[in-house]
Amino acid sequence: MFTPKERLQTVLSGKKADRTPCICPGGMMNMITEELMQTVQIYLPQAHTDAAMMSGLAKAVYEQGCFENYGVPFCMTIEAEEMGAKVDLGSSAYEPHVTEYVMETVSDWKKLPSVDPEHGRARVVLDAIRILKAEGNDVPIVGNLTGPVSTASSVMEPVIFYKELRKKNEDAHGYMQFVTDQLIRFGKAQIEAGADVIALSDPSATGEILGPKFFEEFTVRYVNQIVDAMKEAGAQTIVHICGHMNPVYKEVNEIHSDALSFDSVVPMKEARSELKDRTLMGNVSTYTLEFGEPDKVETLTENCVKNGSDIIAPACGLGMRSPLANIRAILAAVRKEETHA
Repeated sequence: MFTPKERLQTVLSGKKADRTPCICPGGMMNMITEELMQTVQIYLPQAHTDAAMMSGLAKAVYEQGCFENYGVPFCMTIEAEEMGAKVDLGSSAYEPHVTEYVMETVSDWKKLPSVDPEHGRARVVLDAIRILKAEGNDVPIVGNLTGPVSTASSVMEPVIFYKELRKKNEDAHGYMQFVTDQLIRFGKAQIEAGADVIALSDPSATGEILGPKFFEEFTVRYVNQIVDAMKEAGAQTIVHICGHMNPVYKEVNEIHSDALSFDSVVPMKEARSELKDRTLMGNVSTYTLEFGEPDKVETLTENCVKNGSDIIAPACGLGMRSPLANIRAILAAVRKEETHA
């Protein structure tokens, strides 16, 4: 019998475990729902700025029988905030979001402050990881980074950012390199604090928005710098990209991560066919998790495994009103593999 940590690490290493791991990484793909908060009496937005509360909610995800990991933080705004963007921390019903950008053009990137992982909400994440690490070694701790394109387009107006990738190409690369360096610093600090896996989610870096050429030039290039640095620091890696993969399967396959994760618009059967040798994660519909029934969730989960998913996870971040009964149905479905083994 594998521990949850052994199971996940085994599959991320490209080997077979006793059954499919079932995780929800955190970051963009977090599962802090209203019912979970009510169950354990720990609430957002307070937990975004309090390490004990953040670690308490992360533990609850595991202890309430939802997923087999701890994952922090619960948003995608920390890196942008540390670079000067203004952030609304949201409520118990909606997530934090950027309310004010720092710069008007990619050419201004030299004015940005560097990220100090021991400062602000970055420090809260590190302290939460340290608390979770002290719990023991059976449950994998997943630290999270916002991907480089998503971070870059949170610090300035996204429409201008995308235009300037072409119009101000040299400055755009200077900016992306700066952002990437900050993400590497934050990711390494999470590993030092005790994270076993780093999950990087880059929803703004889709092939649909960028096209194959810019996807390779601005997503693959900088994501790989981060992934390589995380591996060198001793962590395994998961990369989540949103949107349809049809235009960029070749480029996606160049990403160095241990696992690739896609949202529910990507059929798992198609992804398995295109990425035969890769470890794939996902992609149980978050719409069904919020609005469906447990038996439907179980069926979707079983189909994901059958169609080629190596690690079961929600396709994206869960809606705050998703019932715990539906979420627990994912884990119930993969645990059936144990009885059939």
